[in-house]
Amino acid sequence: MLRRLVTPSLLAAVATVLMVAAPANAAPSAGEVASALNSSNVYVDPAATDVSAGDADLMSQAAENVDTPVYFVVLPDDGTYDSQAQLGSFMADVQSDVGDGSFLVFVGNTTAADSTVLSPGDVAEAEAAAQQMGNVTDASVAFANEAESQADAAASSGVFGMVLLGLLALAVVGGGLFLRSSKKKREAKAARELEEIRKMTTEDVVRLGEDIARLEIDLGTVDEATRTDYTHAMDSYDRAKTELDTIQRPEQVQQVTNALEDGRYYMTATRARMAGDPVPERRAPCFFNPQHGPSVQDVTWAPMGGTQRSVPACRACSSDVLSGAHPDVRMVEVGGHRRPYYDAGPAYAPYAGGYFGGDMMMGMFTGMMIGNMMSGGMMGAGMMGAGMGDMGAGDAGFGDVGGGDGFGDFGGGGFDGGDFGGFGDF
Repeated sequence: MLRRLVTPSLLAAVATVLMVAAPANAAPSAGEVASALNSSNVYVDPAATDVSAGDADLMSQAAENVDTPVYFVVLPDDGTYDSQAQLGSFMADVQSDVGDGSFLVFVGNTTAADSTVLSPGDVAEAEAAAQQMGNVTDASVAFANEAESQADAAASSGVFGMVLLGLLALAVVGGGLFLRSSKKKREAKAARELEEIRKMTTEDVVRLGEDIARLEIDLGTVDEATRTDYTHAMDSYDRAKTELDTIQRPEQVQQVTNALEDGRYYMTATRARMAGDPVPERRAPCFFNPQHGPSVQDVTWAPMGGTQRSVPACRACSSDVLSGAHPDVRMVEVGGHRRPYYDAGPAYAPYAGGYFGGDMMMGMFTGMMIGNMMSGGMMGAGMMGAGMGDMGAGDAGFGDVGGGDGFGDFGGGGFDGGDFGGFGDF
């Protein structure tokens, strides 16, 4: 369990010890932290060895995936920032160099948050969302997504209030322009994600069609069971093509991959019957690459910087994992970069959902970028955070934001961000 930072009275009791104890690593300057945030929206102190470079990349992507500015800072729990005043002063200097935004800071097993663009209540909601997660990457994604939701809601509420109260026409027009601009950004982002997902899924559809064609089956010479399986494979392939032609939103791709899973199993069954081999068991597709078809066994595997979990794997990928080699992972292009599909972001969760179904995804994709959607729309609100302890959201991390004052006033809330329920060891 992550705990609140110690209270001022306890700090006073150990002040002498803190003053004479020299830190093992030199504390970063505000300029160093600000430079990293301006470059990638993330700063990870070298002494914070529990957060890997891969984790930092995922945190950076989480910040890039939202329109509202968010920044993440990971500092070591070495006593340098044990008091509200110390961290408050330091982050005020950082914020002045970075500019407006919402900041989430990890100090050992504790978080603190503040924002120059959200109200204290809104930033508390964002921090509370982060505290439901089980690791820094999930926490960062949850914070970013909730910060964007709160910013959008505040903008909409503000414009509605101006219209309702009949305020200045110029203010109303300005608010409308802001909303239209924000809407255009979201629409552009959604269109980009849809195009990337459509391209990825098209590759899967084409691959299945090619594999079915390679069967070179003569329906007049095979038995009824083979003919039935082949018909199922073709029907599923046709359904996948039809669904692909009609998708307008990323979540609709789940219907395509569901048909592909069905078709690939029956294609594999047909091939086995034609070769005189046993028909394979109806198992989940290979986790590493669903194009590989049904899995043959479960293997224990961990993503880079993540925890071990049991995943289904085909024969080739099982052999690779068990021998310590790298399996053939399904790679996709996201923002011009190739990455494993399971780290492509929450927008790709429906792609995996069609292949594996909701129950399996809860265990397999925990702690991955694709899994962060499972705490919300696709898998049911709160499932990832369920049973993870008392959040105790309390005050919003660094204290009062105060109408855009940001890190200027740290007298209100201190580090009373609540327990980071179930966050545990990294």
